[in-house]
Amino acid sequence: VLTHVRKLQGEGRRVVIANYTTGTLDRTERLLGTHEAGATARVATWANVERLAPDTIALAVLPLEHGFVAPGLAVLTEQDILGDTLTRRTRRSSRKAETFIREVSSLEPGDLVVHEDHGIGRYDGLQTLEVTGAPHDCVALTYADKARLFIPVENIEVLSRYGGADSDAALDRLGGTGWQARKARLKQRLKDMAEALIKVAAARVARSGTRMSAPHGAFEEFCARFPYELTDDQQTALNDILNDMSSGRPMDRLVCGDVGFGKTEVALRAAFVAAMSGHQVAVVVPTTLLARQHFETFRARFAGLPVQLGQLSRMVTAKQASDTKQGIADGRIDIVVGTHALLAKNVKFRDLGLLIVDEEQHFGVGHKERLKQLRNEVHVLTMTATPIPRTLQMAMSGLRELSLIATPPVDRLAVRTFIMPFDPVTVREAILREHFRGGQTFYVCPRIKDLPEAETFLREHVPEVKFAIAHGQMNANDLDAVMQSFYDGGHDVLVSTNIVESGLDVPSANTMIIHRADMFGLAQLYQLRGRIGRSKVRAYAYLTVVPGTVPTARAQQRLEVMQTLDQLGAGFTLASHDLDIRGAGNLLGEEQSGHIREVGIELFQEMLEEAVATARHGTDREEDDTRWSPQINLGTSVLIPETYVTDLDTRLGLYRRLSRIDEASEIDAFGAELVDRFGALPPEVEHLLDIVKIKALCRTAGVEKVEAGPRGATVNFRKNRFSNPVGLVEFIGKHGGTAKLRPDHTLVYGRSWTDEKDRIRGVDHLVRSLAAVAAQSPAAASADSSAASSASFSKT
Repeated sequence: VLTHVRKLQGEGRRVVIANYTTGTLDRTERLLGTHEAGATARVATWANVERLAPDTIALAVLPLEHGFVAPGLAVLTEQDILGDTLTRRTRRSSRKAETFIREVSSLEPGDLVVHEDHGIGRYDGLQTLEVTGAPHDCVALTYADKARLFIPVENIEVLSRYGGADSDAALDRLGGTGWQARKARLKQRLKDMAEALIKVAAARVARSGTRMSAPHGAFEEFCARFPYELTDDQQTALNDILNDMSSGRPMDRLVCGDVGFGKTEVALRAAFVAAMSGHQVAVVVPTTLLARQHFETFRARFAGLPVQLGQLSRMVTAKQASDTKQGIADGRIDIVVGTHALLAKNVKFRDLGLLIVDEEQHFGVGHKERLKQLRNEVHVLTMTATPIPRTLQMAMSGLRELSLIATPPVDRLAVRTFIMPFDPVTVREAILREHFRGGQTFYVCPRIKDLPEAETFLREHVPEVKFAIAHGQMNANDLDAVMQSFYDGGHDVLVSTNIVESGLDVPSANTMIIHRADMFGLAQLYQLRGRIGRSKVRAYAYLTVVPGTVPTARAQQRLEVMQTLDQLGAGFTLASHDLDIRGAGNLLGEEQSGHIREVGIELFQEMLEEAVATARHGTDREEDDTRWSPQINLGTSVLIPETYVTDLDTRLGLYRRLSRIDEASEIDAFGAELVDRFGALPPEVEHLLDIVKIKALCRTAGVEKVEAGPRGATVNFRKNRFSNPVGLVEFIGKHGGTAKLRPDHTLVYGRSWTDEKDRIRGVDHLVRSLAAVAAQSPAAASADSSAASSASFSKT
């Protein structure tokens, strides 16, 4: 950017940088000063600009998104310099799946956390300590024997949530050997597991898949039948799928998107590409009702196209089922939608090219074994709102490809959720309120034997409404008639079991009563709630329990999670809670407890990713690991003041996000977001952002610790080694007597830094120089001269 500014000034143009607000102008001025851009001045009018020296950069508050060039003038904007703001970018769900758990894990005082080096401790909240005379926010931890540990907020990435339901897990002892031994044992087990998983994945990758591509013109025409514009996430997921299908390798992609966020539309387009490429498509769903709905959806979208559709489920007659199976075998049927009946051994496809599995969590072990057999030969697209822990674990470990759809459709409102003892008056009012606003209600019971009780309640307490009954043991024709009538508005209330939980789309139904909610699983509750609120109308869900009784601890935990997850796009968050409650299991076997209990879900995830990467590359990457957390103490205040961000959880979340950022541009964008959300940055926050930048440079330079004061700085290298000893000797020589290397390999850098800003700027310059030296290849020389250089480094 500075090179471009100098070029513009060299062409005789005055340069003006436009900022949205005074706060962002402050931030821009600070950034220009840090990067030694030269003279700057704030201006309010063009006359002020003309009075400046030609090489002075003018700063103004102007609401411009993009700059322009005119005779004698060049205007740059924040967006030109920083790109899209962080706020805009994070609203799109381009966040990496591997950092997902860290982002959704919130810490509460009393929670168990894991320190990478010290093990399991108890989180006691944030505390502000005086460090070398300046306030510094630290995370307080308690270990065994009431030992205390304080972690600076800029190093918070060394912590992870333990993630288990066992809050009474034993705390580790600070300085003890138990944690490291436990971690080493798990690392070896994960190494063995990763090697086996890589073999499984490699066997699939080694197979050649059918190349399928979207026919130009026809594909755009098919997409135009969808009356809405795709969200950014839908478009990204679709691009991923089309790339996979045209890659020449069998696709195995998981699309994780919340209920009603548009997974089906993505599947429709993938099916069109496969069918138009001359291959068959199988859509496998868990229930007959969902099979019927998907079949109707596919039939409507493919109307008028040379594509033959079939349906295979309990709702079709024996003759229709026989004809469908024959059509699949001889290739007459291009797309078939069905339940697990499609996985039967007597169903033979002539040329199956794409298998779409909707709501995978509902299929049993036998069905999944059959799916595994198909997966070796065809493209597989799995869709779910709440992936089972093992599926989520495999996707996040890089063993399955993952696409997230986390952007809600326009005007979608979150469902209001209430947990309460069953109260006839409240339930009656809820049903009537929905009735009088022209909507419909789901009344869901956990068992068929509970349905008569619900019927009696409606007859006695809500006689104003018409209701119908639906459950899985009904005759297929009767069930179909009831569902069609409800969909067409023939009944006000549908009393049913959880047969309605998967994928049904009734936009006019926006109230749900769940009877004995404590008897449902977490994913079941979430899926049931997803049946309402699928239009622009506010929806309400009432999770009722038996009055005067206390649910089990697990049931209570599930209900609390449901009430917490009241925002749009919470399905993936729910899956991580399920991962906490149940564990991921052994990814290769039937063991369900897994190894997560030993180190916690977040650290387990990181260790598994590392093991998988090592198995893939065939080498141990530990020596190249750049994820250690450098310690930096510059004697400056480092915190987000409570007066700036009042909410503690928000502050902690900001600290955690910031700890995972490495790129300078992302740190600048993060600062711009803070200005947008909370106003101009206080000095303490400026110091925090600067230190995070220095921390990233330390990783590049191999610096483990930096301490600075009024008289200079000391630098400790990681494992007392520097990657370019020859370059370090030259660096010390250039600085005369101001830079020295102690016998313990500590670099001493003498300077006069009485001012905090000068100290931060000076340390940034020092570490940046060391990073540049470290990045240079040592001088090409013989092995003897290399050894001599190492020796000189040791003696210097």
